[in-house]
Amino acid sequence: MHYELDLLRALVTVADCGSFTVAAARLHSTQSTVSQKLRRLEDLAGHRLLDRGVRDVRPTDIGETVLGYARRMLALNEQLGELLSGEGVATVIRLGVPEDFAAGRTTGMLAEFSRTHPQVKLEVSSGLSRALTEAYDRGELDVILVKQRRGSREAVACWPEPMCWVDSISTPSLLLNPVPLVAFPPRGMYREDMIDAIEALGRRWRISFTSSSLGGIQSAVADGLGISLLPARAVTAAHKVLGQESGLPPIEGVELALLHRAALDPQARALAGLLIRMLEQGAA
Repeated sequence: MHYELDLLRALVTVADCGSFTVAAARLHSTQSTVSQKLRRLEDLAGHRLLDRGVRDVRPTDIGETVLGYARRMLALNEQLGELLSGEGVATVIRLGVPEDFAAGRTTGMLAEFSRTHPQVKLEVSSGLSRALTEAYDRGELDVILVKQRRGSREAVACWPEPMCWVDSISTPSLLLNPVPLVAFPPRGMYREDMIDAIEALGRRWRISFTSSSLGGIQSAVADGLGISLLPARAVTAAHKVLGQESGLPPIEGVELALLHRAALDPQARALAGLLIRMLEQGAA
């Protein structure tokens, strides 16, 4: 079977936009044309690739698999075009890092890497570790730095991730009843640890604020919306670290893990090595 890149590009754009209308505008096309391309691709694949809801469009399970291949095929096509056009990009490295590693020493290290490897194009994604791991498993990322339960998955290198209970300095929440918790979404790291610890103390609790953004969590705690559990590197001057006197137990068993594929080109291996050295030297 021949899967046309134009059809695959339509699938990726609709999935990313969550809407045929928005995708059509991004593709400089009409909604009916984009819909026709998706129907042709689904007929060719023999599977329904998108669930067309009332408010949004989501990929089916098989659609997620096809998306992974589609992104890689489009990326290879782009690389070939750049190479033949004389832009000199020989390699694309797709890196995924947690949000708290998307700035500071990490960006400085990436800038230095780009200066010494001008023919490498870096595509950096940041977000929740669960989402980064899923993208890596779908083949959409080459190298990832994620947070995980200690030893839960074999990695190239691992480092302990110290955790802190934090409250607001100006408007503390620990003594409220029920205890308000600021948390990442369900299945997010640390959420279950917080709930289990509060229940073990016999305290009532409620989720007062949820965000998938680290910055959102940090601000919510600082402004007095509740307590939370954060990596030590993410504690700010507006936070009060809750120690043993608070009655809250220390949370251990979280680690930073670097994963990459066995078959990496030399440039990607060099980038992984820089990440390892940076983490061995301390916080990002």
